[in-house]
Amino acid sequence: MPEISSGAILGALITSGQNSRHQHSRHQHSQHQHTSAQTQPEHTQLLHTQSSQTLRQPVTQPVAALATGSHIDTVPNAGHYDGAYGVLAGLEVVRVLRDRKQLLDHPIEVIVFADEERTMVGCKAMAGNLGHDAEIYRSATGESIEHCLERVGGNWAQRIFARRTTADIAAFVELHVEQGPVLEAAQKDIGVVTGIVGQRRYMFTVTGCSSHAGTTPMPLRKDALVAASKLVLAIHELGQQPGDQVATVGQFQVSPNVANTIPGQVAFSLDIRDLDENHLDRLMAHLQEDMARIAAQTQTQIELSPLLYNHPSLANSHIQNTITQVCQNLSLSHMRLPSRASHDAQELARITDMGMIFVPSECGVSHSETEFTSPQQCVQGANVLLHTLLQLDQHYRCSP
Repeated sequence: MPEISSGAILGALITSGQNSRHQHSRHQHSQHQHTSAQTQPEHTQLLHTQSSQTLRQPVTQPVAALATGSHIDTVPNAGHYDGAYGVLAGLEVVRVLRDRKQLLDHPIEVIVFADEERTMVGCKAMAGNLGHDAEIYRSATGESIEHCLERVGGNWAQRIFARRTTADIAAFVELHVEQGPVLEAAQKDIGVVTGIVGQRRYMFTVTGCSSHAGTTPMPLRKDALVAASKLVLAIHELGQQPGDQVATVGQFQVSPNVANTIPGQVAFSLDIRDLDENHLDRLMAHLQEDMARIAAQTQTQIELSPLLYNHPSLANSHIQNTITQVCQNLSLSHMRLPSRASHDAQELARITDMGMIFVPSECGVSHSETEFTSPQQCVQGANVLLHTLLQLDQHYRCSP
């Protein structure tokens, strides 16, 4: 039975890190691609760069590929594991299969996605969901995507050629660190992802009346901060209702923000996520009832502006079952859970069968230099990926 050992993948993870990974500004993408191949030198002759800036195994069979991979960008001051782990594990899968001279019915494709953290431009291009407006895709420094792509040999006008379909990719399986505390708390080796939650982001604007803090009686006040505080508590209660939803107020701005003045306006954000889109609809309907009630109580006006609307992406049931069976075969403890963070896989789910495998993150920490997944856990996840792809090779061979 083919098996992945720790040496190559862990060495590659260390080499790809060294505190050099950061938010993707696109001109580093070629360097990161080179690093991915360099840390696995025996793979170099198997890989080539496409116009969409991905790495893949050359194929001759006129059949759809089984694809894996992840992203190589991350946020500033992050660690080694976010994204890079899934890419390097995919390369290691290819190496193991090549060394064993194991012939498959489907080619294995390792995809390195661009700019997952900021714009998800790589996976959106593959899914045909990039759109035509280049202005919405800018780097953290405000540089246009056209200019960024030109520096790495890409061309925005040719983005249509990056689009893939089920004729190109039979299934996509992404291996990733959990970036949360659930697996560690449950003492499970592997997470079988049921889907990637839908995410909605809003900005609330609460308008009252600024007036003197000493001369305005309490019953006559139109305090925007009081209204906003009541609404934040209502959001917290919403998140506590039965279900898997999470609701977060992460930004909060008070105006005029003066010690002796009643706040006249407050703006704050809401990030709400759930795997069930109908449940999200119900939660937001309930919240709008709370808005109307609180506005009447506090004599304020409350406006809600949508900022982001991502639909949930469900993992393919057969791929979930395959990952579960592989875990049982490898005697690895496992559980099913949704991903509450965005991943490249959510866009690939638009065009093909999608699955995800999680390994634990120590203390649930990610997007930090201290993020850590043990060597044993890294190898376990890579072996689950390897055997999942082998099982899927048989499944899709038999499928009509």
